[in-house]
Amino acid sequence: MIVVNTDYISGYEIWQVLGIAQGSVVQSKHVGRDIMAGLKTIVGGEIKGYTEMLTEARKIAFERMVQDAETLNADGIVNVRYTTSEVMQGSSELLAYGTAVKIKKR
Repeated sequence: MIVVNTDYISGYEIWQVLGIAQGSVVQSKHVGRDIMAGLKTIVGGEIKGYTEMLTEARKIAFERMVQDAETLNADGIVNVRYTTSEVMQGSSELLAYGTAVKIKKR
């Protein structure tokens, strides 16, 4: 599976658009992370617990998007994007999405 954030895949021709491929995950904050985040906002700097949480969420959402594209028999995904939204206080959804396509070598 070739996955890109452009509207083309270098060296390939898109010959069929299959639809939207997407994957999402809802992550909640850990109480320990919240306490440390609160302290970190006083002194400043990176909140590593949240960075790790979001990195993991992006990976899960990406993998789910690829699995969704595979169910469409896609060879690639173009125009990949990520977005986040707050589902409820203390939890956020991370969504990865793109256009599932069939490709062939030029």
